[in-house]
Amino acid sequence: MPQVELDEETIERLDALRIEDESYDELIIELINIYESSERTLFHAGD
Repeated sequence: MPQVELDEETIERLDALRIEDESYDELIIELINIYESSERTLFHAGD
């Protein structure tokens, strides 16, 4: 797995979004899913 370096502000923002003992992996997957869902919605809005 690639290593990603984040600055302190980004880590604080991620920590604010985490629910209970949610891992960073779970949070990032959720954010990607939201992004992809929004992208599909915008793509289909042009139809």
